Amino acid sequence: MHKILAAIDFSAVTDALVERAATLAKAFSAELVLVHVSAPDPAFVGYDAGPQTVRDSRAVEIHTEHRKLQSIAEELRERGISAHALLIQGPTVEKILTEAKRLESDTLVIGSHGHGALYRALLGSVSEGVLRGARCPVLVVPVAGSDAG
Repeated sequence: MHKILAAIDFSAVTDALVERAATLAKAFSAELVLVHVSAPDPAFVGYDAGPQTVRDSRAVEIHTEHRKLQSIAEELRERGISAHALLIQGPTVEKILTEAKRLESDTLVIGSHGHGALYRALLGSVSEGVLRGARCPVLVVPVAGSDAG
């Protein structure tokens, strides 16, 4: 195992997911790539971008997400783990799978929020989409795993 891609979304499962991915990376002396898929700008998905204040607010959100992601990677590097951060925009499942392929990841680490069947039927599930499309092993960290020590 040489490269692990961990997809994080800054939710309740993020800390547990990062720890599981870091444990794997350390055990296998693998590179850990943290990827966060940010929502696309409205203009990219065919909607009017709205007033400048909306665009400015979105820019601040992306900057904040990027800083958080870089901070997590830096903390991992301080622990001796080869970690890099990547923030991209677009459809979440598609972007995770594209990056995993582009980076030639050996393993994907993703979180599961534990939503019910109705939620999945109406909105889908990132973890299910990644599991269906992945060409490498996938470790799914459940939201309950965020309480584990």
